[in-house]
Amino acid sequence: MSTAIKQYISTKYDQHPDMFKKDLDTIDHIRTNAVNSLEAHVSGIQKLTLYAAQLVWIGGKFPIDIGVDFAWYPALGFNTQRPESQNNLRFELANILYNLAALYTQLAISLNRSTSDGLKAACNYFCQAAGVIAHLKDTVIPDLRTTPPEDMDTMTLESIQQLLLAQAQECFWSKAVKDGLKDGLIAKLAAKVCDLYDQAAEYGTKSDIISTEWIHHMTAKHHHFAAAAQYRASLDCLDKQRYGEEVARLRDSLVCVNEALKESRWINKIVLGDLQGLKARVSEDLKRAEKDNDVIYLMPVPPKSELKTLDRAGMATARIPPEVSDPYSSLGDNGAFGQPLFARLVPYAVHVAVSIYDERKERLVNSTIIDELEGLTQKLRDLLQSLNLPGSLQALEKPLGLPPSLKAHAEEIRQQDGLHKLRRSMHEIRKLKTNDAAMYQEGVGLLRMEAEDDDKARMKHGTDRWSRQPSNEAAKHLYARSNDIDGYFKSAASSDDHVKSKLEECEGAIEILGSSPRELESYVPNSKRAALSPTVERAVDDLRSALSDFTKLEHRRKRKMQEVREKVKNDDINSAILAETARFERDYPMQKIEPAQFENLFDDRLERYDGDKRMVSEENELQSQLTSRIKEANAAFTTARRGDSSTKEREQALQRLENAYFKYKEIVSNLNTGRKFYNDLANLVTKFTDDCRTFAYQRRMEAGQMETDLATALSNLNLNIQDQKERHTLRSHYAPQQQLPPPSPQPPPQQHQHQQQPPPSQQPPPVAEPLAAPTPKRAPQPEPGIWNPAQGIKFGGPPPNANPQQGQQVNGNVHHPAYPNPNPRGGGPWDVSR
Repeated sequence: MSTAIKQYISTKYDQHPDMFKKDLDTIDHIRTNAVNSLEAHVSGIQKLTLYAAQLVWIGGKFPIDIGVDFAWYPALGFNTQRPESQNNLRFELANILYNLAALYTQLAISLNRSTSDGLKAACNYFCQAAGVIAHLKDTVIPDLRTTPPEDMDTMTLESIQQLLLAQAQECFWSKAVKDGLKDGLIAKLAAKVCDLYDQAAEYGTKSDIISTEWIHHMTAKHHHFAAAAQYRASLDCLDKQRYGEEVARLRDSLVCVNEALKESRWINKIVLGDLQGLKARVSEDLKRAEKDNDVIYLMPVPPKSELKTLDRAGMATARIPPEVSDPYSSLGDNGAFGQPLFARLVPYAVHVAVSIYDERKERLVNSTIIDELEGLTQKLRDLLQSLNLPGSLQALEKPLGLPPSLKAHAEEIRQQDGLHKLRRSMHEIRKLKTNDAAMYQEGVGLLRMEAEDDDKARMKHGTDRWSRQPSNEAAKHLYARSNDIDGYFKSAASSDDHVKSKLEECEGAIEILGSSPRELESYVPNSKRAALSPTVERAVDDLRSALSDFTKLEHRRKRKMQEVREKVKNDDINSAILAETARFERDYPMQKIEPAQFENLFDDRLERYDGDKRMVSEENELQSQLTSRIKEANAAFTTARRGDSSTKEREQALQRLENAYFKYKEIVSNLNTGRKFYNDLANLVTKFTDDCRTFAYQRRMEAGQMETDLATALSNLNLNIQDQKERHTLRSHYAPQQQLPPPSPQPPPQQHQHQQQPPPSQQPPPVAEPLAAPTPKRAPQPEPGIWNPAQGIKFGGPPPNANPQQGQQVNGNVHHPAYPNPNPRGGGPWDVSR
């Protein structure tokens, strides 16, 4: 890793890599320690978190694609022996955090969980492991900018996170059992364990990596703790004298145990032993409870659908270690990890800020100074062309041969390979445009495919269920950028056609200018030398003076534009930004440097070009005066030569060549501008396509999560799951029952009903009966020798002088800590006549 960083510093930064020799050695050392931290020991936590914190820190100094191919062997799936490599610092960070979560789980498993302290420590490790997975899933993977490894997709990480939370919650449950807490609380803890294992298995079925062995095991644990929760709830019902509900919950517990035992081939011997022991205990209690209720309490046993859903007591939460959630707090003078590496290296954001300033500076100078001066000069040239200048003046002053200015222009074009140069440039520009358009269409295609997938999902699930924003609203900025880029292409196409038409108009004249001197002379006809009157000579002198001033003005502007370009070239903001960066790092040592923090510096720096903008205004005023002089002088010259047509053909030829030369210069400038435009557009289009790719990936992950949530909510209604039958049937016996609402409470009986009921001696004590529970009917008259519920239940019979009311309390199901004994010692056999 140090080799790539050294190479990057030497090529991209102004600082020499030898300045960071110690940091380069350190980054290799801490990476080696982190990668080789394989044993389940607490020292590995610091090794991994230290390296992760430094990775986050140097992410602000370097781009993520620094030039190192980091390898990762997937921990799950079918390709665990084949590494995946990516040139991505975030990819390396994801791998380290994944290993950190694995280390936390190894530490939790290695502890002695038969003690209270061991359970507490194991629970803490499981919660921290879940927190690291959550941070990896929610923060690191979305910022990866590439496709994550197959064992780090959203569904897999969700399944792992829920599995870790289930194990942490199980530690709470174990401690509650060990400490002898109330059965009702233990039932709530067990119910939450059941839910977490169920969620882990359910996310596992949506993952392509979680093996079916894991899913079977998690399903068995889900049913195991469903049975444990119902068993503890039955004990709570026994304490609260709800004997019918006790039987119902024991029956459901036995069903859950049997469902768990169906997965016996996938679970280890310890869990299997626990299940068999639980089944034996539940069966024994159920047998006793049914017998007691049938013989003694006679309470109706509600069906499972009418049982109140057990409350949940969630104690396990995903806790992200502070070294992971806020690594900057662990770096620095007071940090546990010491000083951050490459602190003296100029942050990458500073280079971005320099680029932003250079781009803004170039745009300001080109749009408000250079382009304005060139536009003013072009206006004067257009004026001269409309007045047929300087051709008319040259034809009169030099009737034979070629004017010196025309010879210079022709020689310049010949040296630059004139027409061939223009054609080559246009071909190169068309190639750049084609590449930019292909890249742009790729980004547009990604947006279109994402929008089509989103519309299909919305039509499939309905707008109520598929409630996320449509694509054009979720990515407004991308669609706006797409429209802007499309406008750039259309505008550029119009400009390209305009340049092409200009070349076609003057292509013949440019070809003549680029020909040999003899061919050029033969193109320009000669004329006779005419005698000039004093009036014509004065007009010629005035016009020549005005044209000379135009030439001087043009040269002066070229010189000023060159000076401005040199000024821009020498405007180096690096030292100022470095000073500002040093102030930021001194005042806010742990705050990440962002380019937006230099906006005030940019504004102050650009004020140095205010004088050049004032110069443009002055040039505009001078040009207005010169324009008036040229028009007046040309009017006098035209008036003085009125009626003289001896030089007309020569004037037209010279003017045509003069115009072609300036058109050539104009086209060369246009082509240079077009080449720069398409090169800049390539960067813009590449960034747009990358952002579209990232957006499409994030939306695809979000859609997968929504599909999972919808499938979970509608799993009982989905009839087309044959391809995933094994995964879904793993939870079909218990999970749906957890969604049932509690039964509605019975309304209190009316007062007149109590008045019509028989006295207590003729009926069993009233109990609250659930809806639809059958009520036994009493015979109106008891027959001798046949037991009737109104007679009560008597064990051995009371003494002859016993109080009848006291006997009724015994028979009225008054709760006793111990279960009733059907054969009390000394009571003798039960006699119906008593």
